[in-house]
Amino acid sequence: MKFRFHYIILLSFVLGASSCKKDNYDAPSSTLKGRIMYNGEEIGLEYNQVPLELYQPGFGKVGAIAASFAQDGTYSTLLFDGNYKMIIPASQGPFQWRETTAGVRDTLAVTVSGNQTLDLQATPYFMIRAATYTVTGKTVLANFRADQIITGSNAKTIERINLYINKTQFVSSADNIASAEIAGTAITNPAAISLTATAPAIVPAQNYVFVRIGIKIAGVEDMIFSPLQKLQTN
Repeated sequence: MKFRFHYIILLSFVLGASSCKKDNYDAPSSTLKGRIMYNGEEIGLEYNQVPLELYQPGFGKVGAIAASFAQDGTYSTLLFDGNYKMIIPASQGPFQWRETTAGVRDTLAVTVSGNQTLDLQATPYFMIRAATYTVTGKTVLANFRADQIITGSNAKTIERINLYINKTQFVSSADNIASAEIAGTAITNPAAISLTATAPAIVPAQNYVFVRIGIKIAGVEDMIFSPLQKLQTN
């Protein structure tokens, strides 16, 4: 009985030490960051809606290390040094990501060793370009063009285009105080589109707003946006 008692004490000590060792592992300290781009242009997204996944093969962790993109297309995640596989999951994002075969997204091999920047390349279905804004009082007139990037058998159509106004830097269909919309079928000239929206009174008062233009693509959940713009109002 004494032998068994000592054995139990020893076993408890070993398990406790092992538990402490696990609890005392260093936290991940290497930052992997970058942007998702198309030929040097920012791909604007809705904040925290397009996911990014990393996997570390052979490290014992089966599930994904999840991250997401900010509305300007940037991402940042803390990792341990090592080799990873990166992927944007299928059907996520208003763009085409690298594929092994048609419709099957490929992974990107990433080696992390200290802080580093890795910009990602994707091909959007459309891009909003040459946007200009005219402000009269609290009314914003936006003039811009919608350039189709992907053509041929993989092309998609515009479901609608929206102008969004908000009092903060987060601007999307979910975050706005005013908006305007044009249906894709109503667009007669994609190279010359205009939208007008009027912001309501803001409490507490401020003499500026933030705006973005978003395209909803038919059959694609995520919208693509123009760069964020801060405008002075009267």
